[in-house]
Amino acid sequence: MLAAPQHGPRPLPLFLAMLRSETAGIPDARAAALRGLAAYQQAPRPPAPVPMPPRFFEGRVCLRDYGGVGPPVVFVPSLINPPGILDLGERSLLRWMASQGLHVWLVDWGTPGPADRTLGLADHVERLLIPLIQRLEQPPVLVGYCLGGTLAIAAAARTPVAGLATLAAPWRFAGYGDARASMLEMWQGAQPWCERLGLVPMEILQAGFWQLDPAATVAKYGAFGRLDPGSAAASDFVRLEDWANTGAPLTYGVGHDLFGAFVGADLPGNEQWHVAGQEVSLSRLSMPTLEFVSTTDRIVPPATAARFKLRHELPLGHVGMIVGGAAPARLWSPLAEWVRRTANAALA
Repeated sequence: MLAAPQHGPRPLPLFLAMLRSETAGIPDARAAALRGLAAYQQAPRPPAPVPMPPRFFEGRVCLRDYGGVGPPVVFVPSLINPPGILDLGERSLLRWMASQGLHVWLVDWGTPGPADRTLGLADHVERLLIPLIQRLEQPPVLVGYCLGGTLAIAAAARTPVAGLATLAAPWRFAGYGDARASMLEMWQGAQPWCERLGLVPMEILQAGFWQLDPAATVAKYGAFGRLDPGSAAASDFVRLEDWANTGAPLTYGVGHDLFGAFVGADLPGNEQWHVAGQEVSLSRLSMPTLEFVSTTDRIVPPATAARFKLRHELPLGHVGMIVGGAAPARLWSPLAEWVRRTANAALA
């Protein structure tokens, strides 16, 4: 067993300040949250799954081969947090999909450096994602999670694919409503420092996610402290929190686009986002499409979805819809069935 890779949520000082604020005048809740935080810090960590081999590269980005026999399906994870949420121990969506008559591929975005500072969201589609898709022998079905779904939509509009599915993917950023103001305020404070770095550290984004529901962020540590340390629930919590507290930085160009062009101006929702020289219009997508939307998602609210005609609504949360106890029946199985049917129809 490995020691904890870090001491608490990142950035820890900000989390502690939020904990103090949310539990002001509630000493029992504060004590419970601190006990849970200490338990999380001290919990043992099992070895992480060995990454599957990369087969194709475009700069720092690669396609990892998860094997399987059948038509290709390419999973596009978010640029925020690592892709491990799709390959989480015994709850690995990717490894399960590879056993369902499909050849599974995963986009690994790698770690950007300051030299990548100007690469924006459209650049990630045009210069990295589309060239990788085109390396496959036949057009794949694309499956995009979170911001990866946003990028997958743009890629599908610019290169042949057999089908397109999105999982908790934002497209209509006006759907964030009043939360947009706080997101933009956070970016306004961080932007000068990020511009100097050429990168957006994940701690900045994490702090923004916490502000979507600070009470729940603190309360979950109190709940964790009451779990049996040897239980499956405790192990799942540690694994998910470690995932949420890791991740490569974004390029400054992505941060500028995400907050200015997307959150601020909602270019995708207004069909004004240009990729490869043209606006991305949902009405022009000619391939079969499917979206899974979480009705309890705070990170990507239902109002931000693309609103494809074929839609599955799940009350499972942003992460729960991928790795929760109900995910195999509610998302994995219907997704695999649709991907197989769509891919086989494209080959007919």
